[in-house]
Amino acid sequence: MTAIENPALKVPIRKGEEIRRYLLDRDILRRDLKIKKQDGYIFLPIKNVDKTFSFPVVSQVFKLHKQKIVSYKELLDIPKGKLPTSYDIIGDILLIKLPLDLMEYKYKIGEALLQTHPNVKTICNIQPVSGELRTRKLDIIAGENRTETMHKEYGAIFYLDVAKTFFSPRLATERRRIASMIQNGEMIVDMFTGVAPFSILIAKYAHPDKIYAIDKNRDAVIFAKRNICLNKVEDIVDVIHGDSSNTKQILGNIKVDRVIMNLPFSAYNFFPYALQSIKPKSVIHYYSILREEFLDDHKKSLEDIASRYMFKLSFSDIRRIKTYAPREFYIGMDITAVHKADVA
Repeated sequence: MTAIENPALKVPIRKGEEIRRYLLDRDILRRDLKIKKQDGYIFLPIKNVDKTFSFPVVSQVFKLHKQKIVSYKELLDIPKGKLPTSYDIIGDILLIKLPLDLMEYKYKIGEALLQTHPNVKTICNIQPVSGELRTRKLDIIAGENRTETMHKEYGAIFYLDVAKTFFSPRLATERRRIASMIQNGEMIVDMFTGVAPFSILIAKYAHPDKIYAIDKNRDAVIFAKRNICLNKVEDIVDVIHGDSSNTKQILGNIKVDRVIMNLPFSAYNFFPYALQSIKPKSVIHYYSILREEFLDDHKKSLEDIASRYMFKLSFSDIRRIKTYAPREFYIGMDITAVHKADVA
């Protein structure tokens, strides 16, 4: 550790704390140097010498405090206002979305992120998730040349490839919340399961009878099957490679108590297929990306669809889960659907 010579007040240890506070309050104490104790005295490094000091000033060699870098921005000579303030860490891979005008600095930004996140091994610049397979283009800008990782969440383990599958660590609290709502013996369909985080957490922390976890992305299904085995829930979760527009055919005569629809850009298009697969009274956890001013219109559209299938909807909880873009939010809705024949 680097050491430097600097003036110091030589103070009896019994007076040390009192004088330290005095120097701090007056911005005289050097905070970057470690205070020394020796032979019954404490040596307080000071910024400047003042003749009014009542204790002797001596020269001492001090060790420098290890400087903790709080933000990757501190390592970069780039206008701070342009640098992203948020990013996701999945396992030991960090995903960040850089604006176009920072592309020339992407490798410097990647190295700065590596330095400030010791448990991260790979930095990726990402583009938005697109398509029903929910994949994204990405560019490795620092660290190891790989996109597979292992992520831990509430005692569960998820293996995934961030380039081939969708996973959001920001939904961890939401997944745990849903798991806490499950009643014993429920039948559940997870229509867009991905690597099966919703299904696995529910299976670990609740007592459903069966969860049908469906996804169109073959890579996601491979990881999902691996994850249910790792988490020892293969007797509860049945992973199915298929298109959720065929949910009714996949389930056959089975009707479910609960549906999870985590496909925020396209869940609306699959709402009829969810309604065809539920019992006369069921719960649908529906996710969408919306502007707040369009929320009421969106609810009305869902109610119109439900009416065509003879269901009446009630919205028990609508919440912002995260901000997606300015004025656009990742919205979660807990919807109870009751068949009109059962409505009193």
